[in-house]
Amino acid sequence: MSIYLHMRAVAESEIRDDHTWLAGFMFESWENLPDECAAGIAEAINKAWYCLNDLYAAVRVLDADADDSWELPIYGGRSPALSADADPNDPPLGILEPAGVSQAAGFLARVSFDELWKVAGAEISWSRGDGEQVRQEFLGYHRDLQGFYGRAAAAGHAVVKKWA
Repeated sequence: MSIYLHMRAVAESEIRDDHTWLAGFMFESWENLPDECAAGIAEAINKAWYCLNDLYAAVRVLDADADDSWELPIYGGRSPALSADADPNDPPLGILEPAGVSQAAGFLARVSFDELWKVAGAEISWSRGDGEQVRQEFLGYHRDLQGFYGRAAAAGHAVVKKWA
């Protein structure tokens, strides 16, 4: 079974603050994922998002005065409102509003992947396998998120997230 973090950039005015509506929106986005990724409006990370969050948390070791922007790319955002007809089996959803998207983009643009990897890479590699292969995998995720959040921030979009 695969577990993904699926993210979709969208104009905030197009989002309904309703879990059931967002679940349908993200299902449709998932159905169109290759096209949406090619268009730069969606990203999906398979099983590794929690380790990527751990990598970003390493910024606290590098900079004791770092703000909490490192939390935004993976887990940042708020939960949508639950409607009476919400399916309790639907996956967790989140909405990162445009200001948070801009903060996430800023963090990803200024953080040094290599410095983070020096702090947290050994633990991530140990849990996932071959060190250099894992490093390249996470560098790819990081670059993909830099581009995704950068485009979303430039467009003034929010990001809807689904963990499933």
